[in-house]
Parts: sequence; C-alpha cells; structure tokens
Amino acid sequence: MEYAAPFWLPGGNLQTIWSAIAARSVAGPPPDFRRERWNTPDGDFIDVDFLKTPPATLARPLLVLFHGLEGSSRSHYAQAFAAFASQHGMDYAVPHFRGCSGELNLAPRAYHSGDFEEIGWILSKLRTRHDAMGGGPMLVVGVSLGGNALLRWTEEAGSQAGRIASAVASVSAPVDLAAGGMAIGRGFNRLVYTRMFLNTMKPKALAKLAQHPGLFDRDELMRAGDLYAFDNVFTAPLHGFRDTDDYWKRGSAKPHLHEIRVPTLVVNARNDPFVPAASLPRQQDVGEYVTLWQPAHGGHVGFAAGVPPGNVSGLPREVGGWLMKHA
Repeated sequence: MEYAAPFWLPGGNLQTIWSAIAARSVAGPPPDFRRERWNTPDGDFIDVDFLKTPPATLARPLLVLFHGLEGSSRSHYAQAFAAFASQHGMDYAVPHFRGCSGELNLAPRAYHSGDFEEIGWILSKLRTRHDAMGGGPMLVVGVSLGGNALLRWTEEAGSQAGRIASAVASVSAPVDLAAGGMAIGRGFNRLVYTRMFLNTMKPKALAKLAQHPGLFDRDELMRAGDLYAFDNVFTAPLHGFRDTDDYWKRGSAKPHLHEIRVPTLVVNARNDPFVPAASLPRQQDVGEYVTLWQPAHGGHVGFAAGVPPGNVSGLPREVGGWLMKHA
C-alpha cells in the first residue's frame, strides 16, 4: 500500500482541511441514498442510509461505513467510499450515530468513541438484513471516532467478530484517546478544529438538555473550551463513565489491539494533526490479524491525490481494495 501527498498540499493541516472543505465540490454529484429508521432496544432510533443500487442476481458484498465525530453520510469520506462501492458492485450502508442524521435522537444519551455496544447491535442487524437479501461478505470501515469504536467492537467480539464481518478497517482513528484529546486541545488545533467541533456539539447538547431537563449543568457546558471539558460535563457522564479520564482510558482501542481475531487494517497518517505519531500502535502492540499502515503524509482523513483540483479516491481504493482481498 502506498500514498504520496500531492505537491500542492504540503503538511497535515492543509491535507486535512482541503479534504474536509473542498473534496465534495470536485467529486461530482452526491450519492443517491435511501434512508431506513431503526428503533433501538432502549426506545430511541438511528437512521441508516443505503446506497441505491440496481437489483442483483448474485450475492453482493456489503460495505459498511461508520462516520467520525459530527460526521454523516454527507461527509466527504462517506461519499468517496460510496463511489468505490458503486464502482465495484457492492451494497453500501452508512449508519448514523445518534443525533448525527439531521434529527435529534430521543434518549438521554448521544454517542462516543468507545460505543462498541452500539456498533455491535448495528452490525448484527445489518448482517441479518444482508443475509435475508441473499447474503455475501460484509466489510466494515470506521473513520476517526467511528474507527476507534469499530476497533473496540472488534476487540470485544474476539473470535465472534468473524461471524459478522469478513474484514474491518479503521482510518485516522485516535486509538489513544487521551493523546488525541490533548493534541486537539492545543495551539492551532484548539483555535480551528476544537472550535469547529464545539460549534455543533454544544447546540446539540443544549437541545438534549431541553429534552431532558437537569441532565447536566448548562453553565458548565457553556464554559467548556475544549473537548476534555465538554466530555467531562456531557459525553462521559451520559454514557456511564466517571469523568473524561475514565472515558478516554476505557474507550481507547490501542491497549486491546492484540485481542482482535478478524483481518483488520489500521490506517493512520503520521502527520495527522489530531493523532500524534508517538501515540500510534507499533507492530509489537498488535497481533497477527492486524495490519498497520502508517504513511508519512495524509493528514486526518485527508489523503488527497492528483493535480489540482485533486480528489480523495485514493483512500477508498487502497482501503477498499485491502478489504476486498479478505472478503
């Protein structure tokens, strides 16, 4: 597997920002999705977007993508993987974490980086649904937050993961949540990325407070200036963690990568501004089922390619091609 950053996008920040802002504008028409709403066991709902595909006479692989923090099926990487799935005759699904599909969810909870129980429930339903439609291998990609949560499910499921997914891949996952959380809370990252995330996360949290008065301290939430403080007042307590430190420790995938028992690709650019290179797993941290790909460049879910205006088709081609080899 190879990746070389284009000359016109030097550095991790440019590679990250260009892909997030400009990639969709050069990718052509957006994918044509059909949405299903699924009721959850706790009386809530999630929305799953399926790529509209022509009827199949043979079983097709199903490619599933779990999005990142505040992402959705509209994210540039979700659309890039949709194009890959269409080109290779695959079914494609993007489950939305709670509150990320454009409509506030109902329960007094949201989503988080270690949400492996939710991942497991979704994948089990997708496996059953796909089998009923003729079946075929299921391949799963998780991006950023979704990548860490997917790895946590793969670790927890152990040998049972292979009954659901033939192979999984994480892209730009902050597998050491504390290292990633500290990195995004400093300097340029705090001014740009932290502010961007909090601009959508705080209004969602306030809407959740209006749904469930007394759920958390509003003033404390409004004072939160970084993800550590936000997680301390909102994410951690709402999802059963003592505080941010407990959440980041228990939610991190890195300490358990050796427990994975299904073919797994872990992709991290070493110039990712969110994920310090020093925090990335080494070969001795993983078992025989895990392949590490850590190119020098790519940014955070960037991996732009080509001459201007560029494209992001290289990432799904490399990751999707690896997954197909293990289908």
